[in-house]
Amino acid sequence: MTLTPPSSAEVGALRSGAALVDRSDRGRLALSGPQSKEALSAVVTNEIEALTPGTGCLAACCTAKGRMLGDLRVLATDDELLLIVERCALQAIFDAIRHGLVGYDAELHKRTLQTNLFSLLGPQSRAIAGAGSLGESEDDNVAAELAGRPVRLIATNVGVDVLCAGDYGEQVQAALLASGATAAGEPLAELARIESGRPRYGVDLDETVIPEEGGLNDRAVSFTKGCYVGQETIARLHYRGRPNRRLCSLKLSGEAEIGAALSTSEREVGVLTSLAISPEQGPIGLALIRREAEDGSTLKVGDGPIEATLFPAPSA
Repeated sequence: MTLTPPSSAEVGALRSGAALVDRSDRGRLALSGPQSKEALSAVVTNEIEALTPGTGCLAACCTAKGRMLGDLRVLATDDELLLIVERCALQAIFDAIRHGLVGYDAELHKRTLQTNLFSLLGPQSRAIAGAGSLGESEDDNVAAELAGRPVRLIATNVGVDVLCAGDYGEQVQAALLASGATAAGEPLAELARIESGRPRYGVDLDETVIPEEGGLNDRAVSFTKGCYVGQETIARLHYRGRPNRRLCSLKLSGEAEIGAALSTSEREVGVLTSLAISPEQGPIGLALIRREAEDGSTLKVGDGPIEATLFPAPSA
């Protein structure tokens, strides 16, 4: 498979302007009702009940054995909790939350087809989105207007996401482009993600992964909250054990194939799961690597001459 790098104009926007990527393929749900926070908190790994309108967090939804069904961004508004998930995890998370609602005064709603989601990536994102009132913390969110239409602006680690009703998604997208955003595609979003060391469920993470292995404990797991599904395993690994794998960043000596084995001189220690071409660094990637491979070590990529140098992921 040939990797398609982002264009120079897209990279320029990411570095010094704002690139606009349509992320409407992501799954979206909403929870409403007076006990929506309590209900969700009993299902996911992070502290939900402490969220106030305009704040948010990342959380994981796990099986009873602590394996991930997916991760989700939880956004608290005045009226409900908005949930953004990878599309491949949408049904599993929907089912887990719906099952967890039994006994709570809360309702779960589907919003994927009813809304559009756009990502502005780059240092000028807030200016172009008119996000002067948006908080600085990741997943802070605020109601606003674009093109005379109501939208929700959401802080990210590399810019601002814009959520709006599907009926006027084209108008909002056009307004952002008219304000100076540069249209970009998924390869640019993947470059920004991989440079930030952010794993993606369905790409780097799957149903075999415990959150700590994916480097998600700091952002997505609370060790002081009440009980939730999978808590025992997740807490035991954190306090008493060491994960067999960890999320790592890779600097490659040349282009490689996603899915290529990563090996020391003795054994295979992982598989290349994410790959991008950085204009400054060349090929870079992410992978879950067995713990015996140390930072700074060189791994063989596949069966060819390509090598990868191992680094801790900059920020999971």
